[in-house]
Amino acid sequence: MTVTPGGTATTGLTVRNDSDIVEAYSLEVVGDCASWTTVEPARVSLYPGTSETVTIRLDPPRSPDIRAGEMPLAIRVLPTEHPEAVRVPETTVHVEEFHELRTEVRPRRRRGWLRGRYRLAVRNEGNTPVQAGFTPGQAGEELAFAFSPAGPKLEPGESAEVGLRVRTGKPVWFGAPVVWPFTLTTAETGDQDEARTDDSTVQPVLDAEFVQIPIFPKWLIAVLAALLALLIAWFALVRPAVRSAAKEAADEVVQLRPTPPGEQGGEGETPGSGPGGASPSPTGPGSGQGQGPGEGGDGTAGTGGQQSSATIDLKTSSGQTKTGTYKVPEKSVFGVTDIVVANFQGDEGVMTISFGDRKITTIALETFRNQDYHWVTPIKIPANDTVTIDVTCSEPGTPATGRKAQGCHEVLNVSGELIRTEQ
Repeated sequence: MTVTPGGTATTGLTVRNDSDIVEAYSLEVVGDCASWTTVEPARVSLYPGTSETVTIRLDPPRSPDIRAGEMPLAIRVLPTEHPEAVRVPETTVHVEEFHELRTEVRPRRRRGWLRGRYRLAVRNEGNTPVQAGFTPGQAGEELAFAFSPAGPKLEPGESAEVGLRVRTGKPVWFGAPVVWPFTLTTAETGDQDEARTDDSTVQPVLDAEFVQIPIFPKWLIAVLAALLALLIAWFALVRPAVRSAAKEAADEVVQLRPTPPGEQGGEGETPGSGPGGASPSPTGPGSGQGQGPGEGGDGTAGTGGQQSSATIDLKTSSGQTKTGTYKVPEKSVFGVTDIVVANFQGDEGVMTISFGDRKITTIALETFRNQDYHWVTPIKIPANDTVTIDVTCSEPGTPATGRKAQGCHEVLNVSGELIRTEQ
């Protein structure tokens, strides 16, 4: 008996009562065909020596689960009064082949300069193994197609993904994007790799597009044109004006520059010498008005200064605030020119640096590892005043050892000139 998936086939089975009593018989389908086979009626009652033919109806679904080929069909006939006399007649059902491939292209539209990549999802919805083949189509010959893998072999219900690469022959340099539409047809291939052409295997045509974008878009051309115009304007107008203004400023500086004293001597005289070769003595008002050695710029007379530096090493526990100080010695003025702050652990928190009552800066520790400040004009700190750092530790960092520190650790080095003052 032959049946097509998705169709219906019927056959008959004759049940005969050879016993000497009225007997009832229950009929049940067993075997691989039981899920889609029915018996009508499923129960018959027969007088002795009589028989009845029941109808066996086969309705296999159109599904890859129903494989093509030979399948056994058995009907169990169970007598009610004499169950030991059960019979199971058997036959063979031939399930015919059907072919169905489902294909989807993703994405439908790709953009690129020369090539685009797509994915083909193909599934064998038929009930027999097939090898899928793909046929691209395009109105012209501008596109080249490559499939990987070229022809996957699929069992019933099996899916596969195939890569598709589309490539154009030449680039588009300028202008608008060019749209290249193309089609894809999926079909089964036979043993000789020839595509089947019957209506049951050829699938609907899939449409897709490759949008070839230009190498140089319109906005880039506009930007390049604007830059070229600016460059021409620079060389033609701005650069000559700038050079002329710079030359005039340089000439004005040279003309206004005073002649240094000692270079104004008469012809044949030694610069800086008076008549007879004697140097004039600096007398009269204005002589000796310069700052003498050791004299402070704030009017404090000093006995001479020397370079000096001090270091404040401060450790602070997490969540606490501590203060570190350096006190200027008595009878001294400290002219600070440089400070260097080190946060070598990478701690988190806040540091405030003060010179006496003057707050110099407040910085977040997490923003630096090493920080330095420099002044051309020294900041002068009088005797008994302090250089102070206040550190609030939020989170200790991790030094170069790789182990998290127990507390914050900051170092401040302050340097400059220490001037001794007179009593």
